[in-house]
Amino acid sequence: MVYVLFVGFVVMALVSLLAAVTGHRGLACDRHHGYTVPAAVAADPALVKKANELVAHWCTGAAVLSIPPLIPLFPMLTGDRAPLSIAQLAALAGYGFVVVLIASHPFEKIKQMGAITSRGPRT
Repeated sequence: MVYVLFVGFVVMALVSLLAAVTGHRGLACDRHHGYTVPAAVAADPALVKKANELVAHWCTGAAVLSIPPLIPLFPMLTGDRAPLSIAQLAALAGYGFVVVLIASHPFEKIKQMGAITSRGPRT
């Protein structure tokens, strides 16, 4: 179980870091290098800039937040520490869920920007 948790947090850190780098490079809205975004967002340079900033900011945070659980998990891999209790497993699962929510936030926000923009201005 410890191996699964350790690998899960490592993968989460790497995927979040990759998304953050894509946002920092300004490629989050590029369908060949980035992600699929609504057409209204991809067509507006201001929204593209905002989308890149959102992805860079939130995914950097998610990548950084994925690292702390690795510190107590690593000694368990080598057998230098007792196994996790049910409460500790639940806490790690909850923490991982929060990190996933943080990493997915910019993509949901981009979808909302596209939906608002495609409706057009209100009269």
